[in-house]
Amino acid sequence: MECSIGNTFRCSSDTLRFGPRQQCSRLNPNPSSFLSFNSSPILAQNLGASSSSVSRRTIRVRAKMAASEGSINGSNRMLVFVPPHPLIKHWISVLRNDQTPCPIFRNAIAELGRLLMYEAAREWLPTVVGEIMSPMGPASVEFIDPREPIAVVPILRAGLALAEHASSVLPANKIYHLGVSRDEKTLLPSVYLNKLPDEFPKNSRVFLVDPVLATGGTIMAAMDLLKERGLSVQQIKVICAIAAPPALSKLNEKFPGLHVYAGIIDPEVNEKGYIIPGLGDAGDRSFGTDTHWEK
Repeated sequence: MECSIGNTFRCSSDTLRFGPRQQCSRLNPNPSSFLSFNSSPILAQNLGASSSSVSRRTIRVRAKMAASEGSINGSNRMLVFVPPHPLIKHWISVLRNDQTPCPIFRNAIAELGRLLMYEAAREWLPTVVGEIMSPMGPASVEFIDPREPIAVVPILRAGLALAEHASSVLPANKIYHLGVSRDEKTLLPSVYLNKLPDEFPKNSRVFLVDPVLATGGTIMAAMDLLKERGLSVQQIKVICAIAAPPALSKLNEKFPGLHVYAGIIDPEVNEKGYIIPGLGDAGDRSFGTDTHWEK
């Protein structure tokens, strides 16, 4: 993959790190490749606390943080993760193809969303651990902590398709819909539907789902709405199929510390606000509402 942002950023590999006005350097993180704005990335570590013993037939619970709070909250950089998984590359290729019909396109973007949310959830969701009885005897187990709220916020319309399989990946999650349209001439966002709560519960973890990060107007408006409702940047992860430098630069400038998970990053955006080479209008292609994208 190759991409550049004027004289500021330059990339030449699938596994990259961004630094202002510097050549990208090669990394080998596991499991995801990522791009880091402003500085080198910090890898989170697990923390745990001791638990007390109870009956064998009762789950013995202790809270376990998914990642080091210090390492995340102290970060002043935005990380862009591009998981180097062959299935992600496959579904991106299906989405790019202008011969892909609407039903297959929608299935492909849903599968891509499932994989990206799986990667984004890694070492981020809090768990409880303990002991239960299996049919063959006691077993140590670990569950996602049901007391910690998990929410998915798809940005309509195309976000619905990318988040379609969220419930198959994330247990006990709530879905809050957010409708944002973009003026085709000015490219400015307009919120036409807002089903967000007045305030998110404490300790919420939110997956903000928007298939295409092009000019950045839509995702910036959505981030502002989430922050107005009590969320910190560390409580939000952005999921997108494809991203471009203009949107990533805006997010990095206003929301340092944000984590973005993308299927691929393309190098440029045209005068109409479409990513090049991109995948076209994700909403129209997902729902078959524009014959220009139907094949």
